[in-house]
Amino acid sequence: MKVLLDQDSCVASGQCVMAAPDVFDQRDEDGIAVLLDDTPGADAADGVRQAAAICPALAIAVQD
Repeated sequence: MKVLLDQDSCVASGQCVMAAPDVFDQRDEDGIAVLLDDTPGADAADGVRQAAAICPALAIAVQD
C-alpha cells in the first residue's frame, strides 16, 4: 500500500489523524495533515482507507 497526501488540498479537519494516527499527524502551526508513513503495513490498511474515504477535501489517495 502506498499513501499519497496532497497538503495543498488539505483543510485541516483532522479526520485522517483520528482514523489512522500512526500514519497521519497535523502540523502545530496550521493543522495541515502530515504523512508519517507513506507505506504503512497491513495492520494500518483499514484506518488509512477510512481516512481517505472521510477526508472532506479528498486530499488522500491510496494505491494498492
